[in-house]
Amino acid sequence: MMEHAAKRPTCVTASELIGIYYHPARELGTFTTCSVADVPQPYRGLLAHTNHMTVTVESHYQDSVDVEVLRSSIDQEQYCREILLKTHSSGTVVQYGIVRLGMRFLPELPRSEILQQKKPLGRVLIEHDVLRKIELFELLKIECGSALARFFSVPMGTITYGRTAILHCNNEPAIELLEIVRP
Repeated sequence: MMEHAAKRPTCVTASELIGIYYHPARELGTFTTCSVADVPQPYRGLLAHTNHMTVTVESHYQDSVDVEVLRSSIDQEQYCREILLKTHSSGTVVQYGIVRLGMRFLPELPRSEILQQKKPLGRVLIEHDVLRKIELFELLKIECGSALARFFSVPMGTITYGRTAILHCNNEPAIELLEIVRP
């Protein structure tokens, strides 16, 4: 366990995060890495940036978002959760995500609030003024599998886009993210 605790993520892949909850991964979807030029609008504007997705989707949908935690797990080193972000007014699912958070990299107050699972991660970090930088790794073209199609209420095979990123908190690689926007 101690070796695992010392691990500091330097990159993040979709397959690594999907593997936390999906075996096989195609239940969630089929993922293909793509370039910024291959991502059409409005997906490019929603994903190809280094801002919090909470703020980005709230701006795009002109509504605040609430988090629904589908599954989570915690140990002394990390906290993982599978989430949906839904617009506050209509409850429309606008983002799916998987988060893996290194527990030791966050101060106690925001960590405690994140573990309460009542607010989107980005909102908690912003409200607690945690110094953060988002490092974008992969942009993804995704063919929705049965789970993702169900979450977004679209037919299986519908195309959407997503990204992987690492969120650095106080200059430490604290949070690995897979974020997929509504088709």
